[in-house]
This record gives sequence, C-alpha cells and structure tokens, in this order.
Amino acid sequence: MLFYLTKKISIPNNVKLKCVSWNKGQGFIACGGENGLLQVLKLETQTDDAKLRGLAPPSKLSMNQNLEGHSGSVQVVTWNEQYQKLTTSDENGLIIVWMLYKGSWFKEMTTNRSKSVVRSMSWNADGQKICIVYEDGAVIVGSVDDENETELFGECHWSYQHCWDSLVPWHRRLCGA
Repeated sequence: MLFYLTKKISIPNNVKLKCVSWNKGQGFIACGGENGLLQVLKLETQTDDAKLRGLAPPSKLSMNQNLEGHSGSVQVVTWNEQYQKLTTSDENGLIIVWMLYKGSWFKEMTTNRSKSVVRSMSWNADGQKICIVYEDGAVIVGSVDDENETELFGECHWSYQHCWDSLVPWHRRLCGA
C-alpha cells in the first residue's frame, strides 16, 4: 500500500503534539498538543472529475482554525461525526465539546470532574452517547440530548469486586435493554 503526503503542516512555535484524530466523514483533522494547543485543519476535497482523471488531490487548506479554551496539554481528541462535534480533554481534566457553526468551531459545553485525568473518550456509532474513561478508573457516560450539565454525566466506578455488578446495569441503560 502506498501513501502520498500532499501537504506538510507546521505547528505554531514548535509545540509538541500529543494527539491527533481524523474525522473521516467531513475530512477534518484535529491536533492537540502542549500549552493548550488545539488546531482543526481541513484539506480541500477532490472533485469527482479529478478523481476519475487520476489527478493528485489538492494540497490547499480550506480550514486552519486554532481553538482556544485549554490551558494544559491536550491529551485526547475524538470526533462525533453524526452531530459534527469535536470533544477534547487536557491534562487538567477539562473536557470541551466543540460544534461547527457557519464554518467555524465554537465551544458548546465545558466540564471538569477535577478528580482525575481523562485517558480515553469515544462516541457510540449513532453519536448519541459518549463514554469517558478516567485514570482513576471512573467511567462516565454522557448523552447529547441532556440539557443539564449535572445530569449529563452519570458515574460508574470500576473495581475488581464489583465490576460485573456495575457493568450489567450500566450496559443495559446504555443499550436501552
């Protein structure tokens, strides 16, 4: 398999990147790094005519937006392609949900559990729910429908003794069973 890099993208002030995530549906790339760096890029898309003629994809950026809101190193970035949202977390535990509005990214919601650092986040296939895993073992599930931030995240702590007892009801609620 061959890969062809069409665009070299420089990161401002030689900041070290910590994470990257590609939104395959809309073609956005999110890059997170030290000192709160969060950059969203989008390469111009190739027309169907150009694809048929075998031309190389364009290398111009149609978006290069620096998102401000994190003060610590951005550790995790994940896309919700169904709802065109980007969810990010930094080393201080701050989570920001960003939304695309009229061609630019804006903060939609912020939350901070202030107890631990996020290690992983993932949206489910239909984009309705997000699962957030913290370094201290907490697993939190949130939903796009909830209006109240305090109700948005229900907590489920994992332990070896109570793992199965906690997992079964949580899984049933998540899957609607």
